[in-house]
Amino acid sequence: MRLAFYAPMKPPTHKAPSGDRRVARLLIQALEVAGHTVELASSFRAYDGEGNRRRQAALKASGTRIARRLIAEYQARAPEDRPRLWFTYHVYHKAPDWLGPEVATALGIPYVVAEAAFARKQALGPYALNHAAAARAIARADAVISFTPEDEAGIVPLGLAPERLHRLAPFLDPTPYRAAHEARRQHRPELAATLGLEPARPWLLAVGMMRPGDKLASYRLLGRALVLIARPNFALIVVGDGAARADVETALAPLGPDRVRYAGAQNERALPAFYAAADLMVWPAINEAYGMALLEAQAAGLPVVAGHERGVSEIVVDGATGALIDARDPLGFAEAVVGLLEDEARRVTFGEAALARVGARHSLVSASATLDRIVSRLVTS
Repeated sequence: MRLAFYAPMKPPTHKAPSGDRRVARLLIQALEVAGHTVELASSFRAYDGEGNRRRQAALKASGTRIARRLIAEYQARAPEDRPRLWFTYHVYHKAPDWLGPEVATALGIPYVVAEAAFARKQALGPYALNHAAAARAIARADAVISFTPEDEAGIVPLGLAPERLHRLAPFLDPTPYRAAHEARRQHRPELAATLGLEPARPWLLAVGMMRPGDKLASYRLLGRALVLIARPNFALIVVGDGAARADVETALAPLGPDRVRYAGAQNERALPAFYAAADLMVWPAINEAYGMALLEAQAAGLPVVAGHERGVSEIVVDGATGALIDARDPLGFAEAVVGLLEDEARRVTFGEAALARVGARHSLVSASATLDRIVSRLVTS
């Protein structure tokens, strides 16, 4: 089946890496694994992060023009070459969907939204125009797919019938991460040489973009937590880069230069080796939906200490694959890190459980099957 795919916040072709871009690409991959043909309908970015009413109005006008052009283009195609379903990823008040509802209605095809958020408090503020558009799109959807209970609970006030609501566990392709885990004895000495680290020291790993806001807040809390640890003498590997790098370095400076290694931004092919070589993933995850990096770590058999925020508990099982701590509690975070660093047997047990859980619940194959059931029923019903 041919599907039109659209991501109003950040298209999957965007040059800047992020969790949002990653999930968009994974959704496309999962749909293709299920045998569907996915075409990117548009790279139009409807995102406004500043609450600028004039910008929102301009984006609406642009989106309306693009939707009309797409309708004309699709209607000019032979029926068998038209999309039979429209799939939009991530709709909320900062990035509404100006395209999908119009195109789907004009073509008479189902409209699906994955990861929708609805916040009533934005209805009368600077995002009023976008908020109303997001609400209309979500209410219009024939199916809404949520990754966490929080997402699903947020859209209940819109009155969607239960049969239109679907849950999809956050997912990835575990293959490269499992392969890296099995090659840990190779990756650890290679990274030790590259980063100037002692293989005998325990290695902590933090993976996150360096940008203002929640990511920087996570780095700052991480710095406040880890500086409380005198023993064991760990090393922290930091993977990431961005506009707030100087602020991140300031936040981690109290740890001392001997304890911190900056690896910079790493592409998806290089990341599995970092997860596999480390001893413990550490990330406060302040205000994160769930945290793709936390899922990646577990896919490589790396146990996690993370902040108990939003949907993080959907992918990290406290006491089974890692430890979930109040993300705003540096002392509690530090104690959890020390507890796992000093208990290698528990780390190994957590890592093995994480590997098994990702394979059973969070794999590309399982996500592909779930998505296929949702979209196929809509088209055949």
